[in-house]
Amino acid sequence: MFKKRIWKPLLIGLGWTLSLAGLVVLMSFISIKKNEVVCSAIKVYIPGSHYFIDRQEVDHILQMDSHTLIGRRIETIDLHDLETKLKNNPFIEFAKVYADMDGVIQVEVSQRQPILRVMNRFDQDFYVDQHGLKMPLSQNFTARVIAANGFIDELFANKVDSLHTALARDLFKTADFIRNDSLWDAQIAQIYINKDHEIELIPRVGNQRILLGTADSLELRFGNLKAFYQKALPMVGWDAYKVINIKYNNQVIGVKNQTLVDSLNTVKEKAKRAAEDSVRAVRMNRVKSEPVITESIVNKADNVTDEKPAEAKPVAVKPAEHKTAEPKPVVHRAVTPKPVTPNPLHIRPR
Repeated sequence: MFKKRIWKPLLIGLGWTLSLAGLVVLMSFISIKKNEVVCSAIKVYIPGSHYFIDRQEVDHILQMDSHTLIGRRIETIDLHDLETKLKNNPFIEFAKVYADMDGVIQVEVSQRQPILRVMNRFDQDFYVDQHGLKMPLSQNFTARVIAANGFIDELFANKVDSLHTALARDLFKTADFIRNDSLWDAQIAQIYINKDHEIELIPRVGNQRILLGTADSLELRFGNLKAFYQKALPMVGWDAYKVINIKYNNQVIGVKNQTLVDSLNTVKEKAKRAAEDSVRAVRMNRVKSEPVITESIVNKADNVTDEKPAEAKPVAVKPAEHKTAEPKPVVHRAVTPKPVTPNPLHIRPR
């Protein structure tokens, strides 16, 4: 019993020692083989739909144009330095460089994804990516994102940098909310900052401006705007309001388009006058169609004169003579009765 307890831990320790020794020998062989591996090719993988940076620019960063990497031993190539060079590019968000056992250098590049294009009041133009970082424009590709302009004070130093002003951060929050909602991403075309440094939205459908104010309670305010679109605008039309104010959480204020109202009133007045003129014309046509009866009309040398009708003279009516009818004498004649002859009976023979 005592011998079993001694030999068991010894065997376990010997097994671990042999495993570690084998691992060290294997790693030494791998290291020796890696030192002898020569770079045979470079494969670059750039995922995503934005092409701010292409394979040619990646090859230029990796010095592929001079063929300084292919043919060199892997141990003499600083892969970490290649990663740093790629990450220094303002359009690259993430880069990874490694070599496999066959001598192929694998390069994975992830580009920045812009969600907003800003044009400040100093005529500077830049993008803001999905992480809220400023990035420059590209000569290779133009991203189709929502644009913001107006009285924007955010400066750009032509390098990747964070947002410094509260208004710029509100712009980023608003643009990020819009792009994540399919309805507002299709409806909102532009963001404008007015002279009061308030956010205004320019829609694709309709001529009104949507006054948002700040980026607080975006979900609630856009929910109020959606209800206004569904209930109010179908009744009055898309161009009935020139401003829709949603900067308050508990109400939506619509400012009517006075020009449209005046034009509608003008149209109504013209329609009313046209209706009155048509009624008047119908009445005049009826009067003209009825014949005018006069006593006598004398036409002389194209001059028409109407004579006054002669005054009707009273006609003397003689009173009727009443004659008394004389009664005629009644003559009474004697009536002689005729003898009554009985009718013979008609007897049918049997």
